[in-house]
Amino acid sequence: MATYRLNRDSDLIDNPSPRCACMLVLDTSASMFGQPIRELNAGVQAFISAIQEDDMAACSVELGVITAGGKVTEQLPFTTAMNISQCRQFTASGLTPLGSAMELALDRLEERTAAYRKAGVAYYQPWLVVISDGVPTDQWQAASVRARTLAQQRKLVVMPVGVEEADLDALSAFSTRPAKRLDGLKFREFFLWLSASMSRVSASSSTTDQVKLPPTDSWDSI
Repeated sequence: MATYRLNRDSDLIDNPSPRCACMLVLDTSASMFGQPIRELNAGVQAFISAIQEDDMAACSVELGVITAGGKVTEQLPFTTAMNISQCRQFTASGLTPLGSAMELALDRLEERTAAYRKAGVAYYQPWLVVISDGVPTDQWQAASVRARTLAQQRKLVVMPVGVEEADLDALSAFSTRPAKRLDGLKFREFFLWLSASMSRVSASSSTTDQVKLPPTDSWDSI
C-alpha cells in the first residue's frame, strides 16, 4: 500500500492537471444478488470506459470505490482514470454497513484533497456518490451529519441514489439534496450521465466555476 501511495504522489507531479475526485460508495449487500449486482458491475465498467475516452477527463478524474456488503472494502483507492486498468467485479453478500463505508469514504476524500494541496495541484469540488437498495444496518447518523455538513459548506457534492426499495429518507440525510430513486436497474444510464458530468467539470475553465450538468433524461426519476 505504501508503494501505491508513493506512485499516486508521483502522479500528482507528472500529471499537473486539476483533479476532480469522485468516490463511489456502493451497497453490495445480499439483497443486491443476481441481476442488480450484475447491472451495477456493468454500470461501473461503463463509467470508467466513458471517462477514459475523454482525454481531459481521463487526466483529471480520480476514482475511488468503496463497497458495503457484509464488511466495508476499499475496492479501488483513488486512481486517475487513465491509470485504471480494471476494477474488480463486486459480489453481493451480508448486511449493509453503509455508515462505516461513508466514514471511510470521507476520510479518503480528506486525505486526497490534502495531498492535492501539498503538491500544489488545483482541484474541483469532490463528488461522493452513494448507491443503496435498502437501509444502513450499522450506526450511520454521525457519518450522515459529517457528509451533509461538508455539502452545506460546498466542500463536497454528495449524490445519494436509491435502488428499488431503498430508504430514501436515510439516504437523503447524507446530503443537502434529496436522494433520487433510480428507474429500475438503470445503472448504466446513471453512470453514463455521471461520466458526462465529470467531463463537464474537468473541462471547466476554473476550479471555482459553477458547472451546468447534463440533463438527466436518461434516468427518468432524477
